[in-house]
Amino acid sequence: MTTKQLVCTSPINGEIYATRDTLSSSLARERVQSAKIAQKKWAKRSTDERIQIVMKAIDYIGDDKDRMVEELAHQMGRPVRYGGEFSGFQERASYMASIANEALATTTVEDTEHFSRMIKREPQGVVFVVAPWNYPYMTAINTVVPALIAGNSVVLKHSTQTLLVGEHLAEAFHHAGVPADVFQNVFLDHQTTSDLISTRSFDFINFTGSVAGGIAMETAAAGTFTAVSTELGGKDPGYVMEDADIDQAVDSLIDGAMFNSGQCCCGIERIYVHESIYDEFLAKAIALVKSYKLGNPLDHATTIGPMANIRFATEVRSQLSEALTAGAIAHIPQFPEDNGSDCYVTPQILTNVDHHMRIMREETFGPVVGIMKVATDSEAITMMNDSEFGLSVSLWSTDAARCEDLGEQLETGTVFMNRCDYLDPALCWTGCKNTGRGAGLSSLGFHAVTRPKSYHLKKR
Repeated sequence: MTTKQLVCTSPINGEIYATRDTLSSSLARERVQSAKIAQKKWAKRSTDERIQIVMKAIDYIGDDKDRMVEELAHQMGRPVRYGGEFSGFQERASYMASIANEALATTTVEDTEHFSRMIKREPQGVVFVVAPWNYPYMTAINTVVPALIAGNSVVLKHSTQTLLVGEHLAEAFHHAGVPADVFQNVFLDHQTTSDLISTRSFDFINFTGSVAGGIAMETAAAGTFTAVSTELGGKDPGYVMEDADIDQAVDSLIDGAMFNSGQCCCGIERIYVHESIYDEFLAKAIALVKSYKLGNPLDHATTIGPMANIRFATEVRSQLSEALTAGAIAHIPQFPEDNGSDCYVTPQILTNVDHHMRIMREETFGPVVGIMKVATDSEAITMMNDSEFGLSVSLWSTDAARCEDLGEQLETGTVFMNRCDYLDPALCWTGCKNTGRGAGLSSLGFHAVTRPKSYHLKKR
């Protein structure tokens, strides 16, 4: 017996695109129990065999990329011209597969006639992945691939906004040979999810989403000692120094602010520019945004699509209105496709902003960026650190040593120089402050989904 229906409303036209019934509490517990049982057998397979099966699933998704592209346009509004997410999806999966044996290898401390001392890594057991809608394939795969390769079973709960993604992934993994109970896509309501977590149904939880969602996860897990990894978004800044390549900085930072209609956890939401190049940077940024084409994501001419849900568009408009009332200046005239009441939102650049405004303080998660003038590195550092979030920072300069020095003073998870809005799978994806705590990708991503077990064997 089901408890609730999940409804995906397409931002293209406000019509229902997909619905799915949630699992009842009893059936959900049965599914988790089947995952626990199946995991033991899956873990006995060799790492190389698991790698081969997992990568076969990645290829399966790649063989029908058009399906990914079209379904994402309908579900969350990303323009088809950008080709979906397969490139990043494949890059992350392939890299994690390539380092798996090394990352999971036994650490030998001593192997003599008297002692064998070592640290092995064992799978956590059942890994629960709660994935977001904004990059639904890439964010899910960050944990799903290392979890499966390491010998865990995976229970995936995807966002209501991207209901079809979890089903597509399950289809691929099952086709490749992952047993149905080892990888499960489930539809759960919030209460059932909390109940499962609070009764220690899972051995590891990975959540990507809002701060409120992360708090709900940690609250449900309180007292169970279940590890909860959270990535809760950010208010990521860019800093353009006086020696930066201005054209490169404009192209990358504005793309980082506006791509995916600004709906990126590591998107650029505030920019600080050295006063000596501020006017030139601003003029070029305005010209670039004015060239955008807002419209139906199924149209190849569209460069910026609708926001994924009217709730998100309403929040962006609210923050924007408050900022303008407080004295901010908007530089982009309202696009004709923006009627002020649906998901199509004009991309906007604001100046005369300050940190008293929500739009420079709270996560906006939309196609709006505030730009402020700074005089010194010290001022820029103070501004960048003045945030409850700490996911990534983008620094623009020709001086790598200077950027590294600044990076050591910044409260963030990743420091970029002359790029932004990118996850390097060889580096740990992590954050601080209200961005949450976790370690995805790199060898640390394997360590998150496994636990160390020490062996001290005295031979004589």
